[in-house]
Amino acid sequence: MIKCNVTVCGTIGRDASVRTNKEGKPFLSFPLRVTIPDKEGQNGAIEISVSKDGSPEEASGYRNGSHVEIAGTLFLKRRGEKLYFNLSAERISPAAPNTADSLQGEMSFRGKTGKNIEERKDRNDKPYTMFSAFSAEKVDDGFEYQWVRFFCFGSQREEWLQPGVKVEAKGEMTVSLHDGKPDISCRVEKLAPYVPEPDNSKQ
Repeated sequence: MIKCNVTVCGTIGRDASVRTNKEGKPFLSFPLRVTIPDKEGQNGAIEISVSKDGSPEEASGYRNGSHVEIAGTLFLKRRGEKLYFNLSAERISPAAPNTADSLQGEMSFRGKTGKNIEERKDRNDKPYTMFSAFSAEKVDDGFEYQWVRFFCFGSQREEWLQPGVKVEAKGEMTVSLHDGKPDISCRVEKLAPYVPEPDNSKQ
């Protein structure tokens, strides 16, 4: 599970269209293009699929080329080589003049750590821990895996933090580009072992 409460600033890539959900309730939908820094110092872009509860009358307020700021819940969905960003918007407003594109927010993550957990020291000789973990999503007869790189600053590595353990993490998310592909990382504020709740429905 990867869920992020975010505020994002970008440019609408197509006039908003009106769709209906499974309950027949209308919602607005449009793509948002967001400029993201590349690790090589260049700028690239990601596309976020935005949806928001709304009526057909409201659709005209979200036009192609408009620069907007959106607050809401962002979900990451991996399908093969492609990573999809789906944003359920709570608030959409015009961006202030000269506001730069941005994607900021807090990530909530549940998943399993990878093989390498590194203990390092920063420029001030203070310890920090770096590791990667993946969240798995069942798709058809298989699974899709999305990796996130985590940084734990200001503390020693906890004894329980070992390769292959389930973790629950919260912290500030960062999206950058590496070789043109989105790279997701998180500066951890809370980290704990994840213990799934028992499924009582089978009893």
